Amino acid sequence: MYRKITAFIAALAIAASGAVSCSSKKSGGDSSSSAADKKTKISGEAAPEIVPDATFPDYPISYPEIEKKTTGDLYEAEKAQLGKGLKVANEGKKSDDEQNEAEAPQPAQPEDQETTTLDPNRNPFSGEGYVTGFKDDGSSGVKFTVDAPSNQHYDLSFSIASKKIVDCRIVVNGKEISSFKTMDDDEFTLITLYGVFLTKGKSEVEIFPKGDMRLDYLKMSNNTSLGRIAYTPNENPANEDTGDSAKALLSFLTENFGKYVITGQYASDDSNKELDLIYQTTGKYPVIRFAAMHNSGDSFDSTFKDIDACTEWHRKGGIVGLMWYWEAPGKKPSVYAKDTDFDLSKAVTDVKLAEMKQEEIRELYAKGKISQECYGIMYDIDNMAGQLLQLKNKGIPVLWRPLHEGYGDWFWWGASGTDDYKWLWQLMYDRFTKYFELDNLIWIWNGQSKSTMVSQNTFDIAALDIYMDKDKEYGSRYEQFLAMQNIVGKRKLIALSECSTIPDIDACFRDNSVWSFYGLWYGKYLMDKDGSFSGEYTSKDALIRAYNSDGALTLDEYRTMRGYDKDEQSSTEAATTDTASTSTTTAADTAASAEADNGSETETTAVPENNDTEAPQE
Repeated sequence: MYRKITAFIAALAIAASGAVSCSSKKSGGDSSSSAADKKTKISGEAAPEIVPDATFPDYPISYPEIEKKTTGDLYEAEKAQLGKGLKVANEGKKSDDEQNEAEAPQPAQPEDQETTTLDPNRNPFSGEGYVTGFKDDGSSGVKFTVDAPSNQHYDLSFSIASKKIVDCRIVVNGKEISSFKTMDDDEFTLITLYGVFLTKGKSEVEIFPKGDMRLDYLKMSNNTSLGRIAYTPNENPANEDTGDSAKALLSFLTENFGKYVITGQYASDDSNKELDLIYQTTGKYPVIRFAAMHNSGDSFDSTFKDIDACTEWHRKGGIVGLMWYWEAPGKKPSVYAKDTDFDLSKAVTDVKLAEMKQEEIRELYAKGKISQECYGIMYDIDNMAGQLLQLKNKGIPVLWRPLHEGYGDWFWWGASGTDDYKWLWQLMYDRFTKYFELDNLIWIWNGQSKSTMVSQNTFDIAALDIYMDKDKEYGSRYEQFLAMQNIVGKRKLIALSECSTIPDIDACFRDNSVWSFYGLWYGKYLMDKDGSFSGEYTSKDALIRAYNSDGALTLDEYRTMRGYDKDEQSSTEAATTDTASTSTTTAADTAASAEADNGSETETTAVPENNDTEAPQE
């Protein structure tokens, strides 16, 4: 949410084998039934009738066939198309004798490294010179015309020297795909964007620096890093005492990781207007209903509506996802560090509080053995546990994402350093799982940085929040997918916990970056103030295609795969025959009961640096 996340240059690539066929997904349901029919099954007669604008076909996963070829072409900047005011210079060129005295040859660039300093003993630049004279406003650029030998992913390496850090935008065939920052040591350095997909033939690659620097050349080579992405999550949940319903859900996520992108949408309130708008627009509901639990200081009254809304969505066969918009305890409660006087560092203690009774904690506070900040933290954690216990008692598993975006300093839980953040995470995890025995939670770590990495034994899914400017192509965000897997390893699920735009499903499979699920934020990212579809970040056509893609999983398909519709039919037949019974068994109750009786397991898996836009503030 509030903050900027970067679309930095990280290694990634797609192998042809990485594209998984999803055509079998649709065969589980009745492909001839209309979207309106599915709506009736999902919502029941009590809900107001919402009719889709139209019905849509299934869209097969589609992208050009990939043919891997080895290449390493170099394109000199001085021979490219130069923007206005740019010039070619060759200051510092060595003589032939000086060149012959160069020592060891330049080592090969490691695949997982973003920058490589070139050998200073050799000529400081290649060819006849380098391009300089770039303007501070970023209006002057260099356009390279490259020739791709095949449809595949390429690494684009720019040789750049600069005396200061300069932001550079990269545009491929008219679309901005990424940006990066230069070094400031005035040495020619290779800065690489990994895994850029190009089709066979000519493509235009442009670079627009915001500040003067020296640009020597562009090197285009075939990518190998994307092939290292794996879909092999551990099937054991982080919490050894995870309950059956959460195990079953986690098992489902694990089994389908890399096969489908599970759809998700944040709801701004209990009306579910965002989810209904998606159904009206696409004929499909998302699988996951995400919501932000929000306390107001020491009051948790508003969270009761959240619990009711979660219960209702679970009864409809959907997945519940929750985060905590945690207003810090204190005289100035707020989630934002700049708006609160709360200091997490003052709460940190060596006292083992997680399994203490509440009266014991109160006694420690009364005796001055823990601080007021620490007592406030424990008070809030216990209050939130009380809300989540309601869902546990109803057999409802929850995708639980606390302390989101912990690597940043905009939220108070990340503002006092990584050690304090990790302490708070461990405290909450132990308190919830050991003292309150909340066995219905699937833990999502959203720290987004190696520095904020918590114990792998305390989370099941590693997730990223990625917001982009509306005029930038969102694509698959494969850079962050690979970077995250590099941090947490290949035994963790990886998800897109918040996004400004729905990822391109075709690109996710093409780029071998099939997120476990995504969650589109509400507000302007989906709808206008009058409640109509916005189209500002995700176009209507893109939304329709995403929700009807064979690579995306929607609520009706999820219900079929989990057997909810079959349970619903069995329940109806049983209710018809057993006329003597005075109790009524609904389809939703049957589905909840079936989920509670199931058993299965799972486990989980950073982020580069490049930032684009601020996420919304509440």
